[in-house]
Amino acid sequence: MFGSGQPCIFRRLKIRQKFRVKSVPTLLLVVGCQFTATADGHVIPAAANSWTSQNARFGLFDWLDHRSGYYQDGFPQALIVDDTSLEPEGELELNELHTGAGSQHSDVMSVEFQKSVGVVTFELELPYERISNADGLAKGIGGIEFQARCPVYQYMSGNGFFDNTMGAIGGAGIPVWSPVSRNTELEGGLFDDVKLGDHFTVQSVLGYDQLFGGGDDGGLEEFDYGLVFAWRISHEEMPLPGIERFTPMFEIKGELGLNQDEAGQNNVLGNMGFRADFRSIAGLEPSLGLSYVFPMSSAARDEVHWGVAVNVTIGF
Repeated sequence: MFGSGQPCIFRRLKIRQKFRVKSVPTLLLVVGCQFTATADGHVIPAAANSWTSQNARFGLFDWLDHRSGYYQDGFPQALIVDDTSLEPEGELELNELHTGAGSQHSDVMSVEFQKSVGVVTFELELPYERISNADGLAKGIGGIEFQARCPVYQYMSGNGFFDNTMGAIGGAGIPVWSPVSRNTELEGGLFDDVKLGDHFTVQSVLGYDQLFGGGDDGGLEEFDYGLVFAWRISHEEMPLPGIERFTPMFEIKGELGLNQDEAGQNNVLGNMGFRADFRSIAGLEPSLGLSYVFPMSSAARDEVHWGVAVNVTIGF
C-alpha cells in the first residue's frame, strides 16, 4: 500500500496480523442471511439442550441449525488467521505481530471491536504498521477495516459428534493516506468450521483479494487461505489456576500472488501457540493468545524468519 517511486522498503506489507476475506457481493449475502434469520423470528439460544433435529432448523431454506456449537462458543478465536466465530456479547481485541528477517523487522498492531447481531458478526479494525530495514523506515496508521460474516449452511450429526458450519465473509479496507495505507482493498471469501466431539476443531478460510488505486500495489490480486487446528481443554480436565479453558493451536496462513510481480509467489506461514480463556472478572471475559510464527515456503522466508504473535481479547 505504498506509493510508487519510493525505496524498496516502501512495498506492501505482505504479512498482516489477520488476512481478510471481503467483498461487496459477499456483504450483500451476509446482510441477506441476517434479514432472513430475523424475519423467521429466531434468536440465538443460550443452550441447545431443548432443540431436536426436527425443530432446530431456521434461516434461509432452513439451512441453519440451533444445535450447532457455532452458537455455543464451540470454536476458539484464531491467532493470526481471520476469526470466524460468533460474538453475541461483543468483544474488544488487541493484536500485536512482530516479525524479523535479517535487518528487516515489522510490527503490526491493531485494535478491533466485534459484535454479533443475530447470526451476523460485524468487525471494525484500526491497525498501525511499522516496517524497518537497511533502506529506511515506514510507519503509520493502516487502512480502516470493516468486516461482516454470517453462517450460510450448518449440518450436525444425530449424536452431535460432527458439527459443520459454512459461511461467507465480506468487507472492505479504506485507505487513510498514511505512508502504509494508500490503496482501497476489497476481498470476498468463505469459511468452514468443523467440530469433532468436545475437543477438536478445524477452521478454514478461503478468499480473493484485490487492491485498487495508484502506486506499485494498485490492481494487485491475491488468493488467501488459512487453516486453524485446535484442541480445547476444560478446567476440569486440566485445572490451571484462574483459567477456564486452555487451547493448544496450530495455524497455516497463506497468500498466493495472482498477478504483477507477485504472480506465483506463495507466502505460507506456520503458527504454533495457545489460547488461555480466563475466568470471568467483574462480568468481563479475558483471553490471552500467544504464538510463535515461522515460514513454511521459500517466498515467506524472504520476508519472515521468525515472529511472535500476541492476542488479548475482552468479552463483554
